[in-house]
Amino acid sequence: MSVLTTVPSAPTRRGFLGLIGTAALAAGCGSSSGGSAKKTTRLRYQGSAGSITPPELAADLGYLGPVTLDWVGNTISGPQDIQSAATGQTDFGGAFNGAVAKLHSAGAPITAVISYYGVDQYSYNGFYTLNDSSITSAQGLFGKKVGMNTLGAHLEAVLDIYLGRNGVSAGDVKKVEPLVVPPVNTEQSLRAHQIDVATLGGILRDKALADGGIKALFTDYDLLGTFSAGTYVFRNDFLAKNPDTVHAFTSGVGKAIEWARTTPLPEVVDRFTAIIKKRGRNEDASTLKYFKSFGIAGTGGVIAEKEFATWITWLEQQGQIPKGKVKAADVYTNKYNSFAKAGS
Repeated sequence: MSVLTTVPSAPTRRGFLGLIGTAALAAGCGSSSGGSAKKTTRLRYQGSAGSITPPELAADLGYLGPVTLDWVGNTISGPQDIQSAATGQTDFGGAFNGAVAKLHSAGAPITAVISYYGVDQYSYNGFYTLNDSSITSAQGLFGKKVGMNTLGAHLEAVLDIYLGRNGVSAGDVKKVEPLVVPPVNTEQSLRAHQIDVATLGGILRDKALADGGIKALFTDYDLLGTFSAGTYVFRNDFLAKNPDTVHAFTSGVGKAIEWARTTPLPEVVDRFTAIIKKRGRNEDASTLKYFKSFGIAGTGGVIAEKEFATWITWLEQQGQIPKGKVKAADVYTNKYNSFAKAGS
């Protein structure tokens, strides 16, 4: 593992979501390939180093039809990814549904079309301490540092819900300090006592558990069960001008999600590894062996209303959006997804 990377001028706990408002304003004058009269089948997007996204899997399986993916770099977080889509720097982006709802509330002209990650018994995020840590309860987090990949997104929301369900008042929540730590550095940061709690998910979680010496305080699966947690969004002008492209993309990604769900795991991992090697981005594919699931609840990535409503309620309770301003049904659509049209 690498040494801890210090993030200069990290956003305050609630300040990160404020950046979304800036993105929403910029979206009003941003440009995208959907803004021209010419329709497009080329979709610009950001990836993630060392991992395979559902669209990348769909493209490799040949499920996207005439649609091609144009990788423009790697994203640093979900909120950053959907901001890039909102401002026209990319054509689609994905983030935690709470961040999508927040960006929508700020006036960004975006709509979610398909789920791309979630939580189940195989794919979940845990809040981990060292085995000898004195932290055993929500109140034990007072004055402690909790390392996570970004603020104002999935992990902070789950932390707040955990604290609230365990009797911590809104005022006392501020005694817990979420801290931005790059995911690849989180395990080492915990072991070096630079943070008190590490949020770990997916292959990074499984590797850390295999290394030993850590224990779970709680997980989002323990707290909330199985659910899809994040969606891909497009700008509304792109959707209006390129409905066939979005349909091909969404339905192809849905098909890839089901391929990963029903194909023997070793074959899925082998496919991911081959994609990494083939695309030649100088990535380490060794952690792919820990992949178990995308965690997506709905068949083919179909979005359920509760998967937005839960986080809209949280945003309202936190004062992030005015109560009643955002309705879940206005933030997403399943109309481009063939799995929804088939009644799945």
